[in-house]
Amino acid sequence: MLTVRVIPCLDVRDGQVVKGVQFQNLRAAGDPAELAAEYERQGADELALLDISATPQGKRTCVETIRRVRAALMLPLLVGGGVRSVDDAAALLEAGADKVSINTAAVERPELIDELADRFGRQCMVLAIDAAMATDDRFEVVTRSGKCRTGIDAAVWAGQAAQRGAGEILLTSWDRDGTLEGYHLGLITQVAGEVDVPIIASGGARSAEHMAEAVAAGATGLLAASIFHYRQWTASQLKDQLATMGVEVRP
Repeated sequence: MLTVRVIPCLDVRDGQVVKGVQFQNLRAAGDPAELAAEYERQGADELALLDISATPQGKRTCVETIRRVRAALMLPLLVGGGVRSVDDAAALLEAGADKVSINTAAVERPELIDELADRFGRQCMVLAIDAAMATDDRFEVVTRSGKCRTGIDAAVWAGQAAQRGAGEILLTSWDRDGTLEGYHLGLITQVAGEVDVPIIASGGARSAEHMAEAVAAGATGLLAASIFHYRQWTASQLKDQLATMGVEVRP
């Protein structure tokens, strides 16, 4: 089994880190470069930066923000938001991203997954899936920051994307985002049954117990935002707790 990674997430709008619930009632949380450096000092294994205004506003993720974060950070950096082409992805990688995630653009044109994997390697290609409950036992893909319900089964879509070349799945429960109620284990389990690539669980984490449950369901990456931004936990504290539960974490 892969060693588990704890991944703070910076949701960025107009150059500032923000956090809300399902991207509503957003509150400022700090400067992305300053927070990135702080989370690295606190033991994070990786960092995610998602520009939540890029796709809704039809713009690229700001490469200057990525450069500033990279200058403050040695950790692997995953960047997403507004990637609609190979050129968009190339700009982020050149600015300092190690991996690029795509979401809405991949749903609208799945061939983009193949193109990015062929150009940069599947290790750089992350498919981000925002999923909302459709029925008691089914989850559907939502796009454009949750505004569009697609009717696409999330687990089936994850499997198709992995076959096309996605090297990792960033899986967010839209229903749990920002709620601190725990990751949606049913969603993780369904997607894990369809893919053989790593899954980053996202949406709802409040505690090490929530993270251990996600690992048991099939996740190897554990993404969170609120608990880090509002100083409830550090990555090192969470990793220490996870280790006592028998979860293999990075030093």
